[in-house]
Amino acid sequence: MEWYQQGDVLIKPVDEVPAEAAPLARPVIGEGELTGHEHLALGEAAVVLEDGDARFLVAPHGAEAVHEEHAPVTVPAGTYRIEWVREYDHFAEEARRVCE
Repeated sequence: MEWYQQGDVLIKPVDEVPAEAAPLARPVIGEGELTGHEHLALGEAAVVLEDGDARFLVAPHGAEAVHEEHAPVTVPAGTYRIEWVREYDHFAEEARRVCE
């Protein structure tokens, strides 16, 4: 199963989306923590859903992840979980989200 990445956003294939996940009004897969720019999933019938802090992309015909500061990333048809690239600080012994 292939993963996709755009900046600090990871797009990982999953088998299903939790039943409680609700669709978002806009197809935002992530917001830039420093810039405020949005990562959007654009595609025919593509929908972004949220369940608590987790986001999912359902793209029956594929989608394109777009962002003002990154090249577009084409994602084939499928169901995906959206995650963030994390870095580990060995001195502090903690993991944290990478900021754009």
